[in-house]
Amino acid sequence: MVGSARIEHVNLTTFHAARMEDLLARLCGWHRRWDGPSLSGGRSIHFGSDRDYIALYTPKEGVPATFEKGAPLNHIGIEVDDIDAAEAIVSEAGLIPFNHGDYEPGRRFYFLDWDGTEWEVVSYA
Repeated sequence: MVGSARIEHVNLTTFHAARMEDLLARLCGWHRRWDGPSLSGGRSIHFGSDRDYIALYTPKEGVPATFEKGAPLNHIGIEVDDIDAAEAIVSEAGLIPFNHGDYEPGRRFYFLDWDGTEWEVVSYA
């Protein structure tokens, strides 16, 4: 064992980086940590807290953005304090919350972002 571990970042391809960044800022209170050139002429924004983040990768126009290695991803889960406020933010962004659940250990809903990535929003409050 190497000691305790944590997820430091998740790398996500998006064609709507500014829109995704705005949603995550409103939903999570995160901020831009870094922004710069990336793989194959693309651009990445590291967006999150001071400790961890999501890398929002946007490929250069005309460069394929599908990565077979990413096919098994089911969803990305985020925890919030106020799930009702979170659902309102998601809806205001024009996205559709679905699959609501209220069971141990908390309340949750899911939504698909503009690129088809599924997100789970959960609250243990």
